[in-house]
Amino acid sequence: MAISDTIKKGTVRAPHRSLLRATGVIQSEADWEKPFIAVANSFAQIIPGHAHLDVVGRKVREAIRRAGGVPFEFNTIGVDDGIAMGHAGMKYSLASRELIADCVETMLRAHCFDGVVCIPNCDKIVPGMMMAAARVNIPAVFVSGGPMKAGVNPATGEVLDLNSVFVGVGAHSAGKLSTEQLTTLEQNACPSCGSCAGMFTANSMNCLCEALGLALPGNGTILATDPRRDDLFEAVGKVIVELVNNNIRPSDILTHAAFDNAFALDMAMGGSTNTVLHALAVAIEAGTPFDLHHLNEVADRVPHVCKVAPSGVHHMEDVDRAGGIPAILNTISRKPGTLDLGCLTVTGKTLGENIANADVTDPEVIRPLDRAYSQKGGLAILFGNLAPQGSVIKAAGVTPAMMQFKGPAVIFESQEEAYEGILAGKVKAGDVVVIRYEGPRGGPGMQEMLAPTSAIAGRGLGESVALITDGRFSGATKGGAVGHVSPEAAAGGPIAFVRSGDIIEIDIPARKLELLVSDDELAKRKAEWKRPGPKIDYGYLARYASVVTSADTGAVLRRPEL
Repeated sequence: MAISDTIKKGTVRAPHRSLLRATGVIQSEADWEKPFIAVANSFAQIIPGHAHLDVVGRKVREAIRRAGGVPFEFNTIGVDDGIAMGHAGMKYSLASRELIADCVETMLRAHCFDGVVCIPNCDKIVPGMMMAAARVNIPAVFVSGGPMKAGVNPATGEVLDLNSVFVGVGAHSAGKLSTEQLTTLEQNACPSCGSCAGMFTANSMNCLCEALGLALPGNGTILATDPRRDDLFEAVGKVIVELVNNNIRPSDILTHAAFDNAFALDMAMGGSTNTVLHALAVAIEAGTPFDLHHLNEVADRVPHVCKVAPSGVHHMEDVDRAGGIPAILNTISRKPGTLDLGCLTVTGKTLGENIANADVTDPEVIRPLDRAYSQKGGLAILFGNLAPQGSVIKAAGVTPAMMQFKGPAVIFESQEEAYEGILAGKVKAGDVVVIRYEGPRGGPGMQEMLAPTSAIAGRGLGESVALITDGRFSGATKGGAVGHVSPEAAAGGPIAFVRSGDIIEIDIPARKLELLVSDDELAKRKAEWKRPGPKIDYGYLARYASVVTSADTGAVLRRPEL
């Protein structure tokens, strides 16, 4: 019995069928015998990665219809992190992930769908839909709207992306860039629809969907404006009907080994640090939770073979031209123990079968193993007395000179305060910027720190100043930026006890983050500490702060004790 038979079969369901007829989706009596497929779309005109998804949704619906399914489309919310950046709107970004997961779950459960095609593109929308798919566990396939083409500065020929503009703001504040030059960056950095052109969070997550087995090859790298995406949409319509017919569900795909494969890809391509936060959350929903220590084990065995902006000069279009995610996976699979090639995917084939014929067409974009940027992966988890439960850094974006760093703490109690202080010249070479009370609970919402890190880079301090925070970073961040420090300050974590001038040591090769203060002194400070009142005590964010967990467990919401 199909799940949708619950609402469409039998005389007692005549009222349900009457309402379904009124939607106009039911085209013939034969439709009652076909699977009902949800199309969970995140179309929103204010997000460039989503502005074209209304057209994508139509194409996917038509493909499902041609494949023998009955498609019903609905929409979710979305927050554009770039537009929400640098003001109170960013507090809603991570928190929106839980709303999306809950809303998609609600629609799928309430209407008894047999399967779902998820159409996300940016940041929190991808993991939010992934969490819902794992939770509801009906056949599911993901297809993104695709990445944006990189921009070009017409005056210099320099390749641009969104991060170029954020860095430009910092350079402008330091007197290194004129207002006219900044305007040129603004006008040319984001030339089309699609998720921002570098290996930022949105593109990192869409690429991880391929390694997890939830998306078809090409999902993460084919540009939003490339006609080949239409072939992907057509294929997705066939795939979801096949998944329903064969009863292949997320629980068959989202195994511990599949998450290992996803983290291996993350390490190989130096993805956004946010992927750690989101993959941990999805793994919890899938019943396969990960310990942060395990990620360092993955990093130790997976070479870093692909360096994409902001860590390198290449962009998503270059990765696609060089062979895409299948080529990266094929490359690292040649080192024994890096991937489990037997994992099932939505193609009905194994990961190994999906990538078997993938060739690298540009070895400067996807390097061979013997010319890897590093024999260790592009992300690292740091532990120590400042982060007993862990912290995350994109090692791929750190220069050799910053791999080991020690300096005095310059403390800011919020992202906004830090941004203003950096632009005002309160931070100098050799300092360690500390931004605290920006964790999931303290922020609330764990704001991204692209504005402060870009200001540091723009002022010429990118290779001489480190930053640590219990908040998180945009995928566009590079440099000595350590995020997700856990426990967070609002939970009484050690980052709350740091004082101005304290020496902080960051040692990426040793996976260490230490406050060079004695245990006795730390204990004394802890005894004297008092938790500040909530920054927001009303609405959704107040409810979110009351139940959100630490970053080291994915910042998911605590399950209620019933």
